[in-house]
Amino acid sequence: MKTKTLRKNRVNVITLGCSKNIFDSEVMMAQLKANHFDVVHESASQDAEIVIINTCGFIESAKEESVNAILEYAEAKKTGGLEKLYVTGCLSQRYGSELSKEIPEVDSFFGTRELPKLLKTLKADYKKELVGERLLTTPAHYAYFKIAEGCDRPCSFCAIPLMRGKHRSKPIEELVDSAKQLVQSGTKELILIAQDLTYYGLDLYGKRNLSELLKHLSDIKGLEWIRLHYAYPSGFPKDILKVMADRENICNYLDIPLQHGSTEILKSMRRGITREKTSQLLMDIREQVPNIAIRTTLITGYPGEKEEHFEEMKEWVMDSQFDRLGCFTYSHEENTHAFNLKDDVPSEIKKARAEEIMNIQADISFRKNQSMVGKVYRVLIDKEEGGYYVGRTEFDSPEVDNEVLINASKNQLKIGNFVDVKIEKADFYDLFGNPIPQK
Repeated sequence: MKTKTLRKNRVNVITLGCSKNIFDSEVMMAQLKANHFDVVHESASQDAEIVIINTCGFIESAKEESVNAILEYAEAKKTGGLEKLYVTGCLSQRYGSELSKEIPEVDSFFGTRELPKLLKTLKADYKKELVGERLLTTPAHYAYFKIAEGCDRPCSFCAIPLMRGKHRSKPIEELVDSAKQLVQSGTKELILIAQDLTYYGLDLYGKRNLSELLKHLSDIKGLEWIRLHYAYPSGFPKDILKVMADRENICNYLDIPLQHGSTEILKSMRRGITREKTSQLLMDIREQVPNIAIRTTLITGYPGEKEEHFEEMKEWVMDSQFDRLGCFTYSHEENTHAFNLKDDVPSEIKKARAEEIMNIQADISFRKNQSMVGKVYRVLIDKEEGGYYVGRTEFDSPEVDNEVLINASKNQLKIGNFVDVKIEKADFYDLFGNPIPQK
């Protein structure tokens, strides 16, 4: 017996994991809407007839979150809380056959490249004319913009090639058309994403062609900010730096996951670069793009990481003075090269080392933020929350970086607009400021 009235043909899409999954969900939602489904994203009303969970399978904590979400909706299906439950994304690609036996309430599992098959199961058509179109789950003024899928890199700890396959770039023409559609719909900021941005174009054009793509995108009228996420340090195409320096609407921002600060560990990770070459690359980037904000991510507790390796990384973090930094503990993933190594760093030590890195970074962030006090920055207003307008400078990406907080009771601002803001005070990760009156 059903416990509630379900809305027929309503699909609730649940997205877990990274921005690349958000992009995939938005593409799927556009296809569903074109097939006359009533589509919602992570609706709290729980009145949808169908739920599709787009899962993450990158590391242990992400897998656990995805499994818990599947179990929650499997229970809802048992009690009549929904009619159909489908699972897609990375976890499904990697463990679909095992999960189908463990959680029979799921009607079907689909891999990362099986959107047409999922649509067919729903008696819907995959509409090729909609390629590039999405239903944004982000505020309309910014959008994640995937320029390639998959990865050819051999990193020992990473399962992404198992879930996403080989690197496949999207043609420049297709990306420019998609970007123009977004800008016409009100998007002002594109956040370029891929498993590896800097590999872009090798498969299509026989060379790294990110610089050419950036030139075409930055020529689009009305596109105010272009932000680069997930660059790989080995073989970094330095020709993009001149484009970044020359084009005003390319943010002085680069997300470049570096993973470790010890050459010995980097070698075991199969990263194709040393600490010394990494440090030289950072110097080159900062020299050619002055005032750039560099974001990175690091891993603690990789197999064989001894105290001296960790001390190397701490010293390197202090020397490098990253603007933004995230730190993860190593996850021992089956079918990766590192799975053949002994996972010999205890969990509590992994966590303690990650916390120590983040404490070092907090001090760096605080000093850098203090240097911004008294200066004026162009800020994009993302939302109103907790009595503040919440915005970002060009040096910050949504959700993961610093925010600019503006008192909402004393100001009247419009979400999605740019305003000039004078920073009045700063703490470790937030800036507080007042808009400069327009003349």
